[in-house]
Amino acid sequence: MFKGYTQLVVQQRKKLLLVQFNNPKKKNCLNRFAYIEITRVLCEAAQDDQVTIVVFTGAGDFYSAGNDLSQLENVNDLETSITESIKIFKEMVKAFVECPKVIVSLVNGPCIGIGTTLAGLSDMVWCSKKAYFATPFVKLGIVPEAASSYMFPLIMGRSKATEMLLFGEKLLPHEALQYHFVSRVYKPSELNSVIWPKLIAFSELPPQSLQISKTLLRNHEKSSILQAINSECDELYNRFHSEEFFDAMIRFNTKKSNL
Repeated sequence: MFKGYTQLVVQQRKKLLLVQFNNPKKKNCLNRFAYIEITRVLCEAAQDDQVTIVVFTGAGDFYSAGNDLSQLENVNDLETSITESIKIFKEMVKAFVECPKVIVSLVNGPCIGIGTTLAGLSDMVWCSKKAYFATPFVKLGIVPEAASSYMFPLIMGRSKATEMLLFGEKLLPHEALQYHFVSRVYKPSELNSVIWPKLIAFSELPPQSLQISKTLLRNHEKSSILQAINSECDELYNRFHSEEFFDAMIRFNTKKSNL
């Protein structure tokens, strides 16, 4: 178990499962193969009695720069590609929702798009002082994803959620703490001396009590989260066929080629 991953680095530290996004050359952008592996690791963790906590973080300086938009380049059958991509994406997000183990996002650096929205679905988020959060969905001609249309107003209030999800405003570490998106901001120098020992200690707590307590905390919102995921994915399908999205991709690729 927990072997054969290429998009992720998966390590078991006692009862803590460390999952690193492992695409540092692309700032840990996530492609469909990464989504498949995230689904797989969460399903495996759910079945493993030796795992109590799953911690996601990024390899290198970035947590994740979001979805790998280069996936959409040179696609022969766009309709099939979009349909399959949304199916894979939805399964991955639902795996986050369904996982009975405690999920922690340890945000070590910039966190954009799907990195931010998955953090919003996590049970606990801690971030480095070097981190920031951004969700530039409207700039890309698309819509909020991963239940962020429900979770962000719930966590930080409608006005701040609007700033992020509609206008693409960054959320800095001190703001993330102020608006309850994270519960701790740590110095990078504290990672090995404070953060990991504390998370390891958390993972040694009574496992059944942890799972039952998580269920009590989260179960009342589950149906609303799943409804939001379905609605968002329906709209994403529509947006991926829209003129606004194609125009945004042209601007994105033009900007990338000029770098």
